[in-house]
Amino acid sequence: MNKSDTEIEQLLPKLDALKSEIEKAIIGQHLVIDNLLCAFVAGGHCLLEGVPGLAKTLLIRTLADAVSLDFNRIQFTPDLMPTDIIGTEILEEDHATGKRFFKFNKGPIFTNVLLADEVNRTPPKTQSALLEAMQEAMVTYGGKSMQLGTPFFVLATQNPIEQAGTYPLPEAQLDRFLLHIQIDYPQEMDEFQILASTTSSKKVTINPVINAEEILKLQVYCREVHMSEALMHYVNRLIRASRPAHSSIDWIKNWVSWGAGPRAGQALILTAKAHALMQNRFAVTMEDIRIMIKPVLRHRILLNFKAEAEGIPRDKITETLLRDVPEPKSPLIS
Repeated sequence: MNKSDTEIEQLLPKLDALKSEIEKAIIGQHLVIDNLLCAFVAGGHCLLEGVPGLAKTLLIRTLADAVSLDFNRIQFTPDLMPTDIIGTEILEEDHATGKRFFKFNKGPIFTNVLLADEVNRTPPKTQSALLEAMQEAMVTYGGKSMQLGTPFFVLATQNPIEQAGTYPLPEAQLDRFLLHIQIDYPQEMDEFQILASTTSSKKVTINPVINAEEILKLQVYCREVHMSEALMHYVNRLIRASRPAHSSIDWIKNWVSWGAGPRAGQALILTAKAHALMQNRFAVTMEDIRIMIKPVLRHRILLNFKAEAEGIPRDKITETLLRDVPEPKSPLIS
């Protein structure tokens, strides 16, 4: 057994421990937690969508508490400015010499885990400041480029039902998020446990179980998970079939204006690898792709007016792709 094999065997139990810590505070929502951790291991950002009261903010805070990383929260509002995120220069005086100078005061984006709460409530100019930083992992101010923390993980939330006074993220900016995770109402017994646990005096203690160095190592190992050439071709066919101009699927031509781009294929491969790693496997299977494809494509397919009028959900498009695009005969053979 070489050094890397020993190291990954020591790191994988920490992923299980991280999930267990989160589940102390978040009851149910197992798929949501798995998707969030897949993005974390793959090194991407997440957009979480759900009605108020479904513990979106609590989920992110709990994740931040369970990792030894810096955490900041930004509450997005209509009057938020780019400098409120990035930072600004302030005039200071050297008391020894009496000289004045400008000093850059870093904004909340200089952290490891950033909660962008209700990101669709701020104007596009401010959204762009955040999304550019997500893409480049650095910010530029006054002609100087400054590197952000590593790892850098943005978790943005938005409310799907209150659209008055909001600024929906354009599709090109949505594409910067690795996953779009939808949080639904809990199951009946889960909701009962939530009511019982949150209305008592019992407090949950979240312990940090993984640090920055270990997370960065996991992100490297994630890319080394094996994926057969047959599965690579299958992912490529899925993504191309989502585009009306390239698709032979009638439903795609009838419902979709624009399909997913190459970044969707990259996201599906990386998150499928992350999901395999979380299951203590070092090779991707069809099941990994089936589980990850919905949050990967949910924000990368633009429906046409006909689909909107008929109330066709984007996940229906994904189900159609999985049904109609032929699977490889030997998905684990390169």
